[in-house]
Amino acid sequence: MILYVSLLLTLFIRYGGISGKILSSHLIPFTFVFMVWLIIWYITGLYDLRILKNDINFAKKIISAILVNGLLAIVIFYFFIPAFVITPRANLFIFILIFGLGAYIWRTYYNTILSAEPPKNKILLIGYNQVAEELAKHLQDNPQLGFEIKFWMKEGLQDKEFKHLAQIITENKINIITVPAHVKKSSKSAKLIYKNLALGIDIWDLSRLYELIFKKIPLAELEEVWFLENLSKTNELYELFNRALGIALAGILLILLSPIILIIAFLVAVSSRGPVIFQQERLGKNGSPFTIYKFRTMRADAEKDGPKWASVDDNRSTAIGKILRKTHLDELPQLINILQGDLSFVGPRPERPEFVEQLKKEVPFYELRLLVKPGITGWAQINYKYGASIEETYEKIQYDLYYLKNKSLLFDFLILLRTVKYFFTTIK
Repeated sequence: MILYVSLLLTLFIRYGGISGKILSSHLIPFTFVFMVWLIIWYITGLYDLRILKNDINFAKKIISAILVNGLLAIVIFYFFIPAFVITPRANLFIFILIFGLGAYIWRTYYNTILSAEPPKNKILLIGYNQVAEELAKHLQDNPQLGFEIKFWMKEGLQDKEFKHLAQIITENKINIITVPAHVKKSSKSAKLIYKNLALGIDIWDLSRLYELIFKKIPLAELEEVWFLENLSKTNELYELFNRALGIALAGILLILLSPIILIIAFLVAVSSRGPVIFQQERLGKNGSPFTIYKFRTMRADAEKDGPKWASVDDNRSTAIGKILRKTHLDELPQLINILQGDLSFVGPRPERPEFVEQLKKEVPFYELRLLVKPGITGWAQINYKYGASIEETYEKIQYDLYYLKNKSLLFDFLILLRTVKYFFTTIK
């Protein structure tokens, strides 16, 4: 609504009125631009409830989105689609100002309403551990998510209030009881909790609520039965279409990006000694080894002292390499890996064999990420920083398991959309 109202106001200000001819000449071109703009808003994360609160992070995102959309509109009108006939220099400038102001006011007002409304989901949380603590703090800091912990029995089954469960549910208008995995194993607690189902409550695992809020799977709450229930099925139709679309898209991108690839290859070759394409062994689906291709971003002697994890500001990187790593353009040769069938566009990042053996011992369930073909990008990559330690890998595998549980062609497409911004910025 704000997009089209801003367009009408722009035309009224520019021409002193709106005739049918003026409106028709602007409506189709601007509608096309609006479609692109909405995609950019999604890529920026402006439809993600987790960031919809009025803080500096939200302000940066919405201002960035408006600026990027303004530049895209200029490119569309003046370079890509001259068939639209109009080249609205003044109109476009006026429109961006009106829409930018209107959208910013509306979104900040909406965020205020969202946080001010009483949460619809009132939770009784039973038990205490690190996962519950993290969840409780996050829900307290983010009321826009629509969940509130109204009562917390930190002592679990030994809590003195446990025997008054029905009274607590009624007085606090509880509609969700959340329990950790170990509490569910107690037959006594199960009978008492499920006896209150008649009060209109839902019983949720702590891992289910954590997954919904954080979009990742809490490793500390998982047992083997979870994997049997969620990861045991293979979708052959998904695998077939994923492979076919991957080959088609990789082939098209190699052709379209060939000038950029050649320029990068030249810059790498002249800026430092060593091969242009860096080759390294990684583990793919089911632990099968393959050779991954990347533009070389480090000195030729970067691993003279043996294998080590790369970091974001690695001092072994060359000048050109730092730019390539920040923009992720060093990954372009991996389009060849996709054509060869070693990689998908979306999946857990492939790791080196020597690191995999270490991580299997240190990180619970790490080997499960080898159940699927690795990818150039993934759910962990767009939600978490570069993993360069055991602790960070532990965090990333929680996102990888979320992807394994929820993977689909639509989810892959949305991940690819969100990945686009990392070619231009390192701000998450």
